[in-house]
Amino acid sequence: MILVTGATGNIGSALLRELQACGAGPIRGLTRDAARAAFPEGVEVVEGDFAETASLEPALEGVRSLFLVSRLGSDADILGAARQAGVEHVVLVSSITVQTHPHLSPAAENLAVERLLQDSGMAWTILRPTQFASNALMWAASIREKETVRMPYADIGLPTIHPADIASVTRVALTEPGHRGRTYALTGPERVTARQQVGSIAAALGQEVPFAEIGREEAHARMATVFGAEAADAVLDVMGGDVNEALQQVRDTVAQVTGSPARPFRQWASENATAFR
Repeated sequence: MILVTGATGNIGSALLRELQACGAGPIRGLTRDAARAAFPEGVEVVEGDFAETASLEPALEGVRSLFLVSRLGSDADILGAARQAGVEHVVLVSSITVQTHPHLSPAAENLAVERLLQDSGMAWTILRPTQFASNALMWAASIREKETVRMPYADIGLPTIHPADIASVTRVALTEPGHRGRTYALTGPERVTARQQVGSIAAALGQEVPFAEIGREEAHARMATVFGAEAADAVLDVMGGDVNEALQQVRDTVAQVTGSPARPFRQWASENATAFR
């Protein structure tokens, strides 16, 4: 039995489809609201809430492999419950900032979860993806309303990754030998700037999307209302304020693990154009 947490999310939903398509065997998807979840046929739907570890016990029953997105609850309690339930292997989504920006608080938190897993007694595979292509959904409301997309560091390119590529690597790690005890840094196939991302979305829509670069101070004021000041600083550093060669490096890990090249941002934009209409 494989349990996919975050099963309605960008990675989890793609992972369920891949596992089902490859005939991975019994698959279970965890969601907080089973009535609203739409899973592939044959996937068992279970309810649970990371904030209440006890609610995860039925979901973990009989599970041998677990896909886990970190920092959605008490990771120590979640991993403890998984081990007690007999889980043998955990694939954890962490962040590439663990190695590129270890001084930032979110990176330190992700590293702490990695170490919890490594010390848990269960086999592990750790994924460290870079910026998600799906982060572009933060512009959806503005684009739908024909407003200007405003971003700092407009021309700094990062190797943005399609969430489905993270799912593909996870599927291989869960179903094929040779991936336990491995840590994979995951990126897309090329650097892409915020300006280029908006251009790809505009091309997918077949319409102009106005774009304007703003300064860090304005961007921080906007983000701080959502994330808090410290988190806004961390996000802005990773976006371009403290960009470094390690963060911008394009890696071929997706192709090495899955046998298929990483998907470019323009493919994500085409597949998700309806979100911006």
